[in-house]
Amino acid sequence: MTGLNTILILVGLFLAGGVYSFSKQGMPKGVIVLLAIGSLMCLVAGVLRIQGLWD
Repeated sequence: MTGLNTILILVGLFLAGGVYSFSKQGMPKGVIVLLAIGSLMCLVAGVLRIQGLWD
């Protein structure tokens, strides 16, 4: 596991926590959706790099 994989996964988890927090605070749905998409993209990219499917 390289540094970039770790950073991508940590950022994805951080953004996922933001999604949960923003939804509890009643933030606008657009912000929550964008944050969720960003979180998902970071997590998927990190996992794909670990699996060696994406250089």
